[in-house]
Amino acid sequence: MQIVTAAIRIADAETAMAAIPDLCEVLSDCINGGASLGFMLPFKPEDSADYWRGIAEQVGSGGIILALAEMEGRVVGTVQVGLASKPNQPHRGDLMKLLVHRSARGLGLSRLLMQAVEAEAARRDRTLLVLDTATGSEAEAIYPRFGWERVGVIPDYAMWPDGGFCGTTLFYKRIGLPGSLQAAGM
Repeated sequence: MQIVTAAIRIADAETAMAAIPDLCEVLSDCINGGASLGFMLPFKPEDSADYWRGIAEQVGSGGIILALAEMEGRVVGTVQVGLASKPNQPHRGDLMKLLVHRSARGLGLSRLLMQAVEAEAARRDRTLLVLDTATGSEAEAIYPRFGWERVGVIPDYAMWPDGGFCGTTLFYKRIGLPGSLQAAGM
């Protein structure tokens, strides 16, 4: 694997707002590359500006952790954890939208982003993360390499950006547990 110089950081609301143009480009690139991310084709970068403004607002209110991967002054990757707010789920988070621009793939940025966001989630007292990803996608193969456990598949859960149903594969990962609890599988 090639070693790259990338800055990985957890964004505050101001940083998230400033990154919106780059985030729009990354999301558009992934969707136009076939990733099932909740949006349909045709899709232009500006189509997601409102989405990213909403994410930046949630970063500011503490509801979302947003990690950014930057290379040569631009954001080329991102991942989010939505922090569960229900009273019976203060320990849980939802991992969302691990995105790396196709021009920056294969450089280890996904792993760096995941390490950063998992560490920040643990710092915020989260011990369990969950995610879903399109079954059969490139993304599905990544998560087990990062220590995530596959739970199962829900058929016809969503659609590919160009149409047609796709299943979703569910994963979970325990993070930030004291060593004795983690070893016991709790």
